[in-house]
Amino acid sequence: MFGLWKTWKALEARGIMGINRRNADYVLKYNKRSLYPIVDDKIITKERAIAAGIHVPELYGVISTEKEIDNLEAIIGGRNDFVIKPAQGAGGDGILVIADRFEGRYRTVSGKIISHEEIEHQVSSILTGLYSLGGHRDRALIEYRVIPDQIFKSISYEGVPDIRIIVLMGYPVMAMLRLPTRQSNGKANLHQGAIGVGVDLATGLTLRGTWLNNIINKHPDTTNAVDGVQLPYWDGFMKLAAGCYELCGLGYIGVDMVLDQEKGPLILELNARPGLNIQIANDCGLTLRTHAVEARLEELKARGVTETVEERIAFVQEMFGHIPAVEG
Repeated sequence: MFGLWKTWKALEARGIMGINRRNADYVLKYNKRSLYPIVDDKIITKERAIAAGIHVPELYGVISTEKEIDNLEAIIGGRNDFVIKPAQGAGGDGILVIADRFEGRYRTVSGKIISHEEIEHQVSSILTGLYSLGGHRDRALIEYRVIPDQIFKSISYEGVPDIRIIVLMGYPVMAMLRLPTRQSNGKANLHQGAIGVGVDLATGLTLRGTWLNNIINKHPDTTNAVDGVQLPYWDGFMKLAAGCYELCGLGYIGVDMVLDQEKGPLILELNARPGLNIQIANDCGLTLRTHAVEARLEELKARGVTETVEERIAFVQEMFGHIPAVEG
């Protein structure tokens, strides 16, 4: 027991945040329960983002009841590719990604051929709450299929890589690129075997990776290096993430974004209880950074000053960036 205590004290000294601290000091303190539906329901998140002029994957339609499943064909229309997902799903479960059509059927992103009836069955399963938080009845949304930027072609396996940025009171404090693998079945979910790669807040340059709780430098499927990759539009990602505080009103969130090869940075969803593996990927504890932001907020409050999105980003990039930001 003494050995475990010493280990935990050593982790605390490095600013490593545990679940209890995250829940008590950040989730409960900064996230009003009444605002949770804004982030727990992807449709509500999308509607608020669109109203605020924030870019998200285009919504083609929503199915709320079994009767409305009859509208599915009209919603899909002549599109060859689209995504169906539960509004209140978590961890990527229940998501169906259609990449093309084939002889009156549909081809999923993994190459499997399925019928229209099978898609209807998937929608029905979503409505019953099979994939929802708490098993409650859900809605299905049909939306634009993101086509990953070519920058990810050599360091990702199928699926869509995404970028998560943890934001405290509008200040981005840590970022991670999540890369699908064969083991994760093309999903950017760390618990299912995706890779988490730290990202320098100042420049958008990738750092080391973590896979199945092991430190890695190469993608297990492509064997290409995952570190040292310059993510495009990094300032755009930082502004999107920082602006989500005003969008949802929650003070401690994970902002999940993607980079589409044509539409650029898009917000996928927000998370009121973001995981802690991001610390492993960055070889850095969240607590040291969140304490710095809280000290900044106290200083500004004493002066009666609030900072703009741009000022908040400049502060965290100077405080937490590994190397100076690149001009231009």
